[in-house]
Amino acid sequence: MASRPVHFIWMLDCSGSMGVNGKIGELNFAIREAIPEMQEAAESNPAASLLVRAISFATGASWHIKKETRVQEFTWEDVHTYGVTDMGAAFRLAADALQTPPMPQRALPPVLALVSDGQPTDDWRAGLRAIDSTPWGKRAVRVAVAIGEDADKSMLKEFLANPELDPLQARNPKQLAKAIRWMSTAVVKNASTPKGGGDKGMNPPVDLVKDTPDDGGDLVW
Repeated sequence: MASRPVHFIWMLDCSGSMGVNGKIGELNFAIREAIPEMQEAAESNPAASLLVRAISFATGASWHIKKETRVQEFTWEDVHTYGVTDMGAAFRLAADALQTPPMPQRALPPVLALVSDGQPTDDWRAGLRAIDSTPWGKRAVRVAVAIGEDADKSMLKEFLANPELDPLQARNPKQLAKAIRWMSTAVVKNASTPKGGGDKGMNPPVDLVKDTPDDGGDLVW
């Protein structure tokens, strides 16, 4: 039986605040380090073909990696900081990609992975409505990471579209690395398992949603 595609889209905050205390560098490192585990997760399910790409947003939004790339060939290109936090623009780009076409009808639910450390500076609700208006947007597995205490966690929770789910909180590099690893592996496994109606998200393990003694000492973000 032919494998069915799973589209994984990173949506990454690259606003100026992400340049403070090394956040953008740690995000680049965490995504790069998670790729081998992401590849292993994909290989464990031959019925699904994982395709990865990325959107960056700051002043405006653009495809950082536009081509849907098989995870086995996927490599990470560093993102860099600039400008404000136009998250709504990123949502609209994602919504365009979730239309059918270009999304194939026989795909598995896509994964939308959002990372932010601040407050949106444009009309993010209109962008979110654009995602919700697409059949694939409604079915997408959604996950989000709030970096530091200034992230708009209530907005990220609304993005998740499930009152039982909360965004992950990353207050230091170790927590961010654990969150990115979970988003890259467990979420992929969940998305690539066919279910009636699809899931909008999934709960992370307890050690990802609370501070643990080995999380790196002082909270730096």
